[in-house]
Amino acid sequence: MDILNQIKARAAENKKRIVLPEGTEERTLRAADEIIEESLAEIILLGNPEKIEQESRRLVLKNLSKARVIDPLNNPKKEEYIDLLVELRKKKGLTREEASKLVENPLYLSVLMIKNGDADGEVAGAENATGDVLRPAFQIVKTKPGISVVSGAFIMILKDNEFGENGIMVFADGAVHPDPTAEELAEIAVVTGQTTRDLLGFEPRVAMLSFSTKGSAKHEMVDKVVKATELAKQKDPNLDIDGELQVDAALIPEIGRKKAPDSKIAGKANVFIFPSLETGNIAYKLVQRLAHAEAVGPVLQGMAAPINDLSRGCSVSDIVNLIAITATQAMGK
Repeated sequence: MDILNQIKARAAENKKRIVLPEGTEERTLRAADEIIEESLAEIILLGNPEKIEQESRRLVLKNLSKARVIDPLNNPKKEEYIDLLVELRKKKGLTREEASKLVENPLYLSVLMIKNGDADGEVAGAENATGDVLRPAFQIVKTKPGISVVSGAFIMILKDNEFGENGIMVFADGAVHPDPTAEELAEIAVVTGQTTRDLLGFEPRVAMLSFSTKGSAKHEMVDKVVKATELAKQKDPNLDIDGELQVDAALIPEIGRKKAPDSKIAGKANVFIFPSLETGNIAYKLVQRLAHAEAVGPVLQGMAAPINDLSRGCSVSDIVNLIAITATQAMGK
């Protein structure tokens, strides 16, 4: 069974409530129909019920009658969500009139449902920009305790089983935070380790990557990675992590033994933490294209609840996969 099927199997074991705020978007509806067909999650669609019904008939979708549909403009719990939003944002001076408008926005309503315990996770982004998806999440759900930064992990499924964990690796951050400090990089390492455990079911072996291995180069950029490694060890003493390591020393056993003979991670890493978004994004796309690897994600991590953002160019299968991942994250939470 491949890793995506394993994730789907875990999601099906304990179906979580996943809210889809883009409830009238065609790919989203097709994905929701497939999720219900495979019994991977309970689906909540936000949008005009009549339009959803019309689209369902037009697309000949057979399972959407089993989804829960909520009209943001005619929501029986609207006043309850207004009260919640005003309470959460009172220090920012949010008025009740302003809140009444925001709760009609599906992207705000979806995270309010999660905050209120009415949903377990959210998937959006098929027709909304990342900033629009994440802004309500930052304001309402916020980050996990002790975590200040949100990052994006990519599950890299390689054709060569020699690398990582039988061909599975996790790269972070490849999606969100451009230039993390040492403290933020340590947080990214810790939450990526947790993502690996929760989603993939194996123990992370984390390499903190640099252009230097164990002092082979001197530079402030290397110093940041060294400091981040020590901070990550303090944050999660049970995490198997080492750095700074060059990528070949982290990946290839014989090079790891030569460059870092005392390291438990060198040559055995299954998680790569990149020193910047620039390096992480370039690396995952190079591996995806040159090694013909499958890149699943980004899986957003660091939020207090599972909230994931799609590319607007996503396919139906991309949405299905991310809903299954979000449901599995909710199980871990």
